[in-house]
Amino acid sequence: MAKCEFCNKEVAFGIKVSHSHRRSNRTWKPNVKRVKAIVDGSPRRVYACTRCLRSGKVTRAL
Repeated sequence: MAKCEFCNKEVAFGIKVSHSHRRSNRTWKPNVKRVKAIVDGSPRRVYACTRCLRSGKVTRAL
């Protein structure tokens, strides 16, 4: 679910490093919202990241 349907931004994986340099796995999730947008001329509920919403890649259906 944590994937933008417009820019394909999805979960990223990495390593969390503490102050004592102990390492453990972690994830970064994109800020994805479920919005009603115009896709191929018709309104549809899609998952879009907030960067696509802010930049105007997604046309909202009101």
